[in-house]
Amino acid sequence: MPRGKVKRVINGDTFQLKGGEYVRIAGLDAAELHQKGGLAAKRRLQSKMPQDTQVGLSMPVAKSYGRLVRKVTINQKNVIKLVAKPKSQRRSK
Repeated sequence: MPRGKVKRVINGDTFQLKGGEYVRIAGLDAAELHQKGGLAAKRRLQSKMPQDTQVGLSMPVAKSYGRLVRKVTINQKNVIKLVAKPKSQRRSK
């Protein structure tokens, strides 16, 4: 699995690599920054992926708004599992 280093977190499901590539995390759909919960989602991702964090990257599964959509891991753990809210904190629909 290719690797990269995090430059910065853009929002709750997108980050930029040191090389300049923007990555959207496959399977993660966070609120946009201007939406309710958007800033909290960004902070949650930042807490798991601070600058210079080394991440594992799958081959791109799609392209979305100029970002490559990839599965992302930290220490071989799926990032989605690291940032997902516990069931007790999720809103019911």
